Amino acid sequence: QVQLVESGGGLVQAGGSLVLSCAASGDILSINAMGWYRQAPGKQRELVAVITHGGGTKYADSVKGRFTISRDNAKNTVYLQMNSLKPEDTAVYYCNVDHLYHSDYSASDYWGQGTQVTVSS
Repeated sequence: QVQLVESGGGLVQAGGSLVLSCAASGDILSINAMGWYRQAPGKQRELVAVITHGGGTKYADSVKGRFTISRDNAKNTVYLQMNSLKPEDTAVYYCNVDHLYHSDYSASDYWGQGTQVTVSS
């Protein structure tokens, strides 16, 4: 069993900052990629940022230069530093773990429960 616990969402004014974190716990041998997705009302879920075990990153064009993804492999935790937030960043943010390897070498993908980020203008 694996659990993902997200934290750090909330309400912030435009131009402000927030930090999201997502900690994975349970039967974990290693994790390939960890990332953040978001879904705004009436829209499809979209990739925000992803980071590989080795530290390679990819960002959505809309957040490049404003958001920074990082991870602590020892703690199985991924972070999303969000700066210069805009009202259009308002969404539910979901943590994703891609190819989490268990002690029996099986692999699974997991999603967090989601955390609301609201940016007021």
